[in-house]
Amino acid sequence: MTDPVQTLQQVFGFKAFLPGQEEVINAVLAGRSALAVFPTGQGKSLCYQLPALHLSGLPLVISPLMALMKDQVDFLVSKGVAAARLDSSLDFNEINAIYEQLDRNELKLLYVAPERFANERFVGLVSRLQLSMMVIDEAHCISEWGHNFRPDYLKLAKLAHTLAVPAVLALTATATPKVSADICRSFSIAESDYVQTGFYRPNLNLLFTPTRDPKQALLQHIGNREQVGPTIVYVTRQQTAENVAQMLAKEGHPARAYHAGLKDELRREVQDWFMASDRALVVATIAFGMGIDKSNIRSVFHYNLPKSLENYCQEIGRAGRDGQPAMCMMFGSADDLLALENFVYGDTPEDIRVQDLVDFIFGQDKYFSCAVYELGNRFDMRPLVVKTLLTYLELEGMIKSTGPFYAEYKFKPLKPSSEILARFDVERQRFLRNLLSCAVKKKVWFVIDINEAVQKTGSPRKRIITALDYLEQSGDLVLQVTGARLGFRRLSTNTDVTILKEKLVKRFEQREQSDLNRLQLVLDLINHRGCKTRFLLSYFGEELDDNCGHCRFCLHGENEPIHRETLKMPEFDKNVAEQIKQLRADHPQALASQRQVTRFLCGLSSPMLVKEKLTRHELFGIADGSPFAQIMEWVSLIAYNSEIHIAKL
Repeated sequence: MTDPVQTLQQVFGFKAFLPGQEEVINAVLAGRSALAVFPTGQGKSLCYQLPALHLSGLPLVISPLMALMKDQVDFLVSKGVAAARLDSSLDFNEINAIYEQLDRNELKLLYVAPERFANERFVGLVSRLQLSMMVIDEAHCISEWGHNFRPDYLKLAKLAHTLAVPAVLALTATATPKVSADICRSFSIAESDYVQTGFYRPNLNLLFTPTRDPKQALLQHIGNREQVGPTIVYVTRQQTAENVAQMLAKEGHPARAYHAGLKDELRREVQDWFMASDRALVVATIAFGMGIDKSNIRSVFHYNLPKSLENYCQEIGRAGRDGQPAMCMMFGSADDLLALENFVYGDTPEDIRVQDLVDFIFGQDKYFSCAVYELGNRFDMRPLVVKTLLTYLELEGMIKSTGPFYAEYKFKPLKPSSEILARFDVERQRFLRNLLSCAVKKKVWFVIDINEAVQKTGSPRKRIITALDYLEQSGDLVLQVTGARLGFRRLSTNTDVTILKEKLVKRFEQREQSDLNRLQLVLDLINHRGCKTRFLLSYFGEELDDNCGHCRFCLHGENEPIHRETLKMPEFDKNVAEQIKQLRADHPQALASQRQVTRFLCGLSSPMLVKEKLTRHELFGIADGSPFAQIMEWVSLIAYNSEIHIAKL
């Protein structure tokens, strides 16, 4: 089958391409990289699914969305297309079956998460495959100044070059002109192969009703509708999702909660329940909806404010994909604004911690390894911040990744060693016997220290890993890996480390301000006295000739604003300052800086607070609901009027 239109009709069952699809597909089939910026639900997936059936080699689809991977694979298999996904939900036998399909070149599409490239076994496998293209879903994650930056994405451009991928297809629904330029620059995408079809969805009614009582407002709007239809209610916190879902269920509505704190099995159950229902209400954090392909969602409520216009656009884009009218209503209040701003402040690392981590890296040997969570605990940074900082150092040319690896492998034999060895020639028997002799018997598993095995067998690490993988795929043993670490090589440069530290600190400050600016734009949208749709579209570089006629302002000619409030400092008990001083003396690392103490008082967790069990302390969160900057000022005046020695890390 050589005609893409014929494939479109016979395999996928569509009569014609949607706007933008044919241009992107033609670019990919011609071996050119392309960027597709299409609204949510407007056919981005077809832009690689169809070419996959015409190209020789395997398209590798990189997506952070497990739900999308599952749905897309199920859809393709139903169409007779050999597709598979590798994610954490698969068991040993399922993963082995996929590896066997790859070895036999039977797959036409493989979906993986970007984190999969932290697995040295997988990297080794992919390097042996003939790839026809690399597809990067949610491509806005590559932009440092985008709303959902992921450090792993910054390395995908380098990965595409290393794997000699003929073409890259980048896909996103929420890219501003600046972010689109970042994507095109990273993957050398020509301006003519950047296809944006527009964000305007005329069937979406954008309504705004700010309120401090979103429970009552939600009940009122749902209760007044005879047929609610499938509905998503977005909230900020996991506990809010549970509480609101219980409240709705108590009122007789078919509602369930969905958030990252649920077990994988329960999340899948809720997702499948929602997909199969015409009345289901899911109360969810942003963990829900990404990759959900349900065309008849009639309502999307924002119980709390979204943290950016990109998030808002992406979330309302899940409504009305069937083209029928759908309601998108935002509640929210000044309290939501304060909570979201505090999250931003809480995520920013302390200047001294950034500097200390840089000193730590430059104090290592030329070749060194580190674990993200170990560094996070040591320098009190969230894992994402640690990964971002390491990525910055790579981009500055200070360190170079030598690849991820696991420190420890363990296996459980399924056959006697004599039976395993009997299948191999004398040289391989000798190698495997030496390798297996490195294993230390525990209760059930045998543990192998790979570095020790390299020394004892005299064989390179790659051969040892390949051998263990082969034995697992042959059914000789069950293999597990632990101790994920990142390998690096320090590079020789003339860079002034002091200047570098200042630059990195400034970079995190800029990220903080950028996140706050995005949140301010949400407030600007709500407070805008004019067409809300035009305001939103202009942010993404699109202009309407006239007002939309179906947003809150166009329908009613009115606007309910949210005003920032001047909040008073909480009236702390007179003993709180003394308690804080004592806590700092007892926990000099966890509460070393003003920002750390402020996090503690505002109820914002951090690795050190968790490690030292301070999140269980009675003062944790005592200032929840107060402005972060205001509490930090109080901390500097009250809790810091005595010197406390802080040991150097």
